[in-house]
Amino acid sequence: MADNSESTATSAVPGWAPGQVGLLAAVCLILGLAGGYFLPLGKAANSARAPAVAGAPNAPHPLPTMEQMKALADAKAAPLLEKLKTTPNDAGLLAQLGAIYSTNHQFKEATQYFEKSLQLDPKNVAIRTELASSLYYSGDVDGALAQLDQALKYDPADTNSLFNIGLIRWKGKKDAPGAIAAWQRLLKVHPDLDRRPIVEKMIAEAQKGGAVKK
Repeated sequence: MADNSESTATSAVPGWAPGQVGLLAAVCLILGLAGGYFLPLGKAANSARAPAVAGAPNAPHPLPTMEQMKALADAKAAPLLEKLKTTPNDAGLLAQLGAIYSTNHQFKEATQYFEKSLQLDPKNVAIRTELASSLYYSGDVDGALAQLDQALKYDPADTNSLFNIGLIRWKGKKDAPGAIAAWQRLLKVHPDLDRRPIVEKMIAEAQKGGAVKK
C-alpha cells in the first residue's frame, strides 16, 4: 500500500486520528450505510485496511493511489459527460457525476457537480447531504454543516442530515453538546429508529467526553 495514499485518506477527515477514522468506519458499516448518507466512509474504511503481504494467501490488494482513482473516476464519468453536452440541465445526471467522483474520493470535483445539480433541484435533500459529505471530506466543515442545516429547512425530520450534523459537530467541530443535541433530536422525531441503540451509544460516548476544546 502506498504511504501517500493512506496519509491522504486519513488527513481528509478533519479532526480525526487514524484510529478514530477506522472506528467510525466500523460504526457506519454496522449501520449499513452507503453513498452520501451518514457520510460516505469508503475512504475511511480503505485507510483502515491492512497492507498487502507478498505471498500471503487472500492478502488485501494494495490501495490505488489518488491519481489512479482520479483516472478511474474520469473514465467512468466520460459517457455521462457526453450526455451532459446535450442535456446540460439534467439535475439527475449531474448528481450521478458527483456520485462517481465522490465514490472515488475526488471530493472537490464531486462538490462541483452536486452544487450544479442543486442549482436545478434545490429541494433535493438527498443530494444536499451528498454535497455536505463531499464538502466535509474536502476540509470545509462549516460548509458541510451549512448544507445540512439547509436540508433540514426542507425536511426537518431528515434522518441523514440529523445524524451527519451530530457526527460533524462531534468530530469536525469538537462540539460534543451540539452533537448530542442533534442526535437527541433525531431520536425524538424518529422514536422507532432501527439504529436507535447505536445512536444512543454514540450519545453516551459524546457525553463521556463532554465539550472538547478546539
